[in-house]
Amino acid sequence: MRIVRYAVKGRVGRGVLVGDAVHELPWGKTEPGAHVAPLAEVELLAPCEPRTIVCAGSNYAGHLAAQGRARPTRPSLFLKSPNAITGPDTSIRRPSELRRLEYEGELAVVIGRTARRVPVERAGEYVLGYTCANDVTAHDWRDDGQWARAKSSDTFCPLGPWIETELADPSDIHLTTRVGGRVVQSESTADMVFGVDRLLAYVTRWITLQPGDILLTGSPAGVGPLVPGDLVEVEIAGIGTLRNTVVERT
Repeated sequence: MRIVRYAVKGRVGRGVLVGDAVHELPWGKTEPGAHVAPLAEVELLAPCEPRTIVCAGSNYAGHLAAQGRARPTRPSLFLKSPNAITGPDTSIRRPSELRRLEYEGELAVVIGRTARRVPVERAGEYVLGYTCANDVTAHDWRDDGQWARAKSSDTFCPLGPWIETELADPSDIHLTTRVGGRVVQSESTADMVFGVDRLLAYVTRWITLQPGDILLTGSPAGVGPLVPGDLVEVEIAGIGTLRNTVVERT
């Protein structure tokens, strides 16, 4: 099932795709409801509204190797703020004072039930589904001493286009990032140092995650710059493609 949030004729709703059409998805239900509109006639929004966005950094072996860094013994975590969320086919606003803005294509885990001290072997029970994400980063601002500004500026967390609830195995799916049609990242999630189950177990030892919250799982090698006018696409096999265009923010 592909769960969407949409806007149509001034109304925002939660639905599910049935073929090329959006149907209502009533809360607490698993079956599609009434027909809303053809997909082409609705605006897709970010598919969830997380209160908490936990991110894993340095979580792909190839990325670490390219930087000459050792594999970590535990996940490296940071947060993004909910104000950074934006949806598919929206603009990533690049602050004009930046020298370098970067893309980071990632698999995003959407939480389906309250997750606290989740056992590794039961992690899947707490997952609603998966979506594509771009952990946009202001490279210059990593020098702040903490990453709040670098990671959480407005529009720095595109999500979408929907939540795929029937992804059989997130441990070996292919992620591709393109900028202007050129492939800049291409890797399987099998290259993760810590898989989804281990990340979720680790995070929820200290941070309780609620339904709709997001866990970003890290970005593979190939992270690079974005400039105004760029179309950046994050495609994950079995999920879909997230597209956003970079614009200058004054």
